[in-house]
Amino acid sequence: MSEQKRRPLPHDFHPPVPSFQVASDDVAPGARLKEDQVLAAGNVSPHLRWEGFPEGTKSFAVTCFDPDAPTGSGFWHWVLFDIPADVTELPAGAGSGDMKGLPAGAVHARNDYGTRDFGGAAPPPGDGPHRYVFTVYAVDQEKLGPDEAASPAVVGFHLRFHALGRAQLVGEYENPARG
Repeated sequence: MSEQKRRPLPHDFHPPVPSFQVASDDVAPGARLKEDQVLAAGNVSPHLRWEGFPEGTKSFAVTCFDPDAPTGSGFWHWVLFDIPADVTELPAGAGSGDMKGLPAGAVHARNDYGTRDFGGAAPPPGDGPHRYVFTVYAVDQEKLGPDEAASPAVVGFHLRFHALGRAQLVGEYENPARG
């Protein structure tokens, strides 16, 4: 991907906060996403687990953002918040389909597909590799404030003021140019 196309990450515009660790059985840092995380293939949210978050964390939020989408504003694939503080792992598929494994009380806001779930990678053919930034936020409130009708921007606004810490995991995916 050309340097010109590389866009900032959404939290690059937020105040710095401590980082912690996030890992996945499905997403390896900097590696190509598995077909399960692709919209047209599996469309399954990845397994995520986190640790080392700041003391005082009262809930978590999880997002997936493609800053390289050809929209001028990136593309939100997943916006999940109000995850209880005692939950430090989401199984694969928790944010997609029937949402088995999603913790009680967690709220999905709509993604840029217009659905309230995980929407997998779907970059335009020939657009080069896109980064998929999975971010876990440690939040200073049990309830972030917005409801499921909130846009990703509204959720991001609240996270800007209530994040105690942040962890990220970045995978990539590319659809090759057609014939």
